Amino acid sequence: MHRFWVAPVILLAACATNVPEAIREPPPDHVPLADALANPDSYSGRHVRWGGTIAGVENGKAETRVEVVARELDRDGRPQPTNRSSGRFIARVEGFLDPAAYRKGREVTVAGTVDGSTTRKIGEYNYRYPVVKADTIYLWEPRVEPQRYRDPYYYDPFWGPWGPWGPFGPFRPYPYYPWR
Repeated sequence: MHRFWVAPVILLAACATNVPEAIREPPPDHVPLADALANPDSYSGRHVRWGGTIAGVENGKAETRVEVVARELDRDGRPQPTNRSSGRFIARVEGFLDPAAYRKGREVTVAGTVDGSTTRKIGEYNYRYPVVKADTIYLWEPRVEPQRYRDPYYYDPFWGPWGPWGPFGPFRPYPYYPWR
């Protein structure tokens, strides 16, 4: 009788995730980054869930500021691997974040409230960043590129197992005279 419950419990455990709820679900009054970039001060105090790739990390005495190049998020809240960006924002996180873990290029999703804006330079350009006071920050595991697999037992019937250097290829190592 108890064996019946084993399979459903295992299936539910397999579906469980360690991604926080604030990262998986957008807030009901979610503000798109494009709107916040246009006028960040008018959205102060609104809840947001933004993400992207880390451009830089600055640790202060009591907080860490993470500069993020924003990307669209998928249905789980993970930044999509595209070259398009909707802008940049700065996440203020209380405490220390290790710059070795939160290094440039890693994907991160932030949930928190808009806390005004700040202006910084990107090269010679003055860029106005919306600032998010982060309640939750989630560092995603690096994406794994699929391995290309080559079957070791396959050989092309036109080239043979030796490639173009075989007995019938154009680059054979010895002269081949078929009329002998």
